Amino acid sequence: MFDTLSDRLTATFKNLRGKGRLSEADIDATAREIRIALLEADVALPVVRAFIKQVKERALGAEVSKALNPAQQVVKIVNEELVGILGGETRRVRFAKNPPTVIMLAGLQGAGKTTLAGKLGRWLKAQGHTPLLVACDLQRPNAVNQLTVVAERAGVGIYAPEPGNGTGDPVKVARDSIEYARTKQYDVVVVDTAGRLGIDEEMMRQAADIRDAVRPDETLFVVDAMIGQDAVNTAEAFRDGVGFDGVVLTKLDGDARGGAALSVAHVTGRRIMFASNGEKLDDFDAFHPDRMASRILGMGDVLSLIEKAEQTFSRQEAEKMAEKLAKGPKEFTLDDFLSQMEQVRKMGSLSKLLGMMPGMGQIREQINSIDERDVDRTAAIIKSMTPAERTDPTIINGSRRARIARGSGVDVSAVKNLVERFFEARKMMSKMAQGGGMPGMPGMPGMPGAGGGSRKKGKQQKKAKGKQRSGNPMKRRAEEQAVAERRAAGQGGAFGLPGAGADAEDFELPQEFRDLLPPK
Repeated sequence: MFDTLSDRLTATFKNLRGKGRLSEADIDATAREIRIALLEADVALPVVRAFIKQVKERALGAEVSKALNPAQQVVKIVNEELVGILGGETRRVRFAKNPPTVIMLAGLQGAGKTTLAGKLGRWLKAQGHTPLLVACDLQRPNAVNQLTVVAERAGVGIYAPEPGNGTGDPVKVARDSIEYARTKQYDVVVVDTAGRLGIDEEMMRQAADIRDAVRPDETLFVVDAMIGQDAVNTAEAFRDGVGFDGVVLTKLDGDARGGAALSVAHVTGRRIMFASNGEKLDDFDAFHPDRMASRILGMGDVLSLIEKAEQTFSRQEAEKMAEKLAKGPKEFTLDDFLSQMEQVRKMGSLSKLLGMMPGMGQIREQINSIDERDVDRTAAIIKSMTPAERTDPTIINGSRRARIARGSGVDVSAVKNLVERFFEARKMMSKMAQGGGMPGMPGMPGMPGAGGGSRKKGKQQKKAKGKQRSGNPMKRRAEEQAVAERRAAGQGGAFGLPGAGADAEDFELPQEFRDLLPPK
């Protein structure tokens, strides 16, 4: 959703690089480009004016004029101001001291409230709660049936005593659900209310009556991020007519320009609490303003990536794999390779995972064109092998490759390429396990298919940055000792890997990810 805005801001900041000092004209030109980028992203005009005013005031101050790198300081200011208009700190759910906690969902019809109720229920269940979904949308055809199906898929409880389709009293259903939740030991109640195609008096009155009946601990306004400026107008009408405590953005995976996300928190004074970025029930998480700002500026979202990894990979499995790799590369088999690949697949779409890594905006088109079915084809090839072949792929000769290809429905060349990729991945993982860090990769322009560079060029770029070893023996020994101490203290890169730098130019994609990138 923020791709266009991200590209415009990246191009703007690129013009500042290499300047030892920024003049007032430079800052004015930068502010003008940022203003155009925000307006093109459909950000509300009052928000744009307030944002540009803050950026210019800070950029013309001492924090930029006295900075060693003024361009980076401007990027830092823009990042901090973006975090500010997105709401500042992450807003957590307020749970009631005496259960059940009541969360009421409100919004227009089509915003995705019913599906979001299931996503929220699944998220709450993962947090250790026992949520109950309540069907109070008795107007829209089959809304009750839809919520029942969504609750079943999410593995949470459902309270739907009325069939809906225009019959039943939603206020009574909401009131009775609280006692039902207490009886059945549910600690969170999520009330799904009816919406309309537009703001009207009847919808507002019904929402207010349900609010008065259940006295929710949290009232969340669900807004479709794709409707642009109208999202802000609708949010203001709900705030004044019914009132809400937080905002939930849906359809963040759409191709709209994203202005609603950058406007609604600033205009309404209510923070964004959750964001939905896909159709699956697990495409939902708490909204972190700092992480979203980082992604908009092309700096990735490594913290969210780490959280996904922690939720997917168990510590016992990681330690077991590390011990196996420490014994030698031959201990890592194709069965292990398949297991690791399937674990990564559980984290979500490969395109989304790669998009969270710093610097990936430069090859966004290639990432978006990744065929997710490649993982399934790779799994089919491995599962078509015998146990002996998975343990020792060196025995796979021409006739074995032909048999495996027939069994998995692929070309012989695909089997050959997979085995070669496996040997490269095994070598890389063995090196990482022995403390070598991720293999050195050139800057992002030198990535295969990224264009405009090569591995040799990437090495020259690193050398130009002054990262070569010192020629002074005593100084070099001190540098090596400092590196060893950081490794011993576990102060590696963002993933805890020794030697993995935080800059995009130091960031190395695993070979199995790089092989999935289509050629340019």
